[in-house]
Amino acid sequence: MAKVFKFFNSNPNQKKINEAAELLEKGGLIIYPTDTVYALGCLINQQKTLKRLADLKGLHLEKAQFAFFVKNFDLLSNYVRPIDNPTFKLLKRGLPGPYTFILPTLKLPKPFQKRKSIGIRISDHPILNELLGLLTVPLITTSLHDTDKIIDYTTDPAVIFERWGKNIDLMMDDGFGGNIPSTVIDLCKKEPVVIRKGKGPLNIL
Repeated sequence: MAKVFKFFNSNPNQKKINEAAELLEKGGLIIYPTDTVYALGCLINQQKTLKRLADLKGLHLEKAQFAFFVKNFDLLSNYVRPIDNPTFKLLKRGLPGPYTFILPTLKLPKPFQKRKSIGIRISDHPILNELLGLLTVPLITTSLHDTDKIIDYTTDPAVIFERWGKNIDLMMDDGFGGNIPSTVIDLCKKEPVVIRKGKGPLNIL
């Protein structure tokens, strides 16, 4: 059974965050809080754990639409093509925040090397921000959908752990989470395309 690190009022506990970062670097799979909903993820360079994650979600790894969490804009150039000024201004209006921006990729590491675009997130959640600052590569993010046909996302960390605890290595419990996912905007074409209206307002467009 997985460990549980409890946080209070989104107050980062550096010792716990350091341990979570070490676990991820060693191939761990974790549940963590975000500025939208609880998410499941691992590092993008952990091949075995990525396969484990895809299997848990019932997906083929090469086709899975996992997004990358990065710490800041400086890291974007490692994974996406050069960004023009209008696109950069749009990103700055939305990030950090509850948006996923789909951008054209550079050459990505396996198993993402065939991807022509990738979803990028930069969080304003304090615990996740601290964690991302310790990682050597981006953190994969995929939302934890509820099995209930009416409820899209589970907000109670106890229920989340009961459902997923046997399949992960660590849960970072920051109390009740949100139930509205990120707004997804595709920036691969000439004009932005809203793929999903979520928590992030559209007045940034």
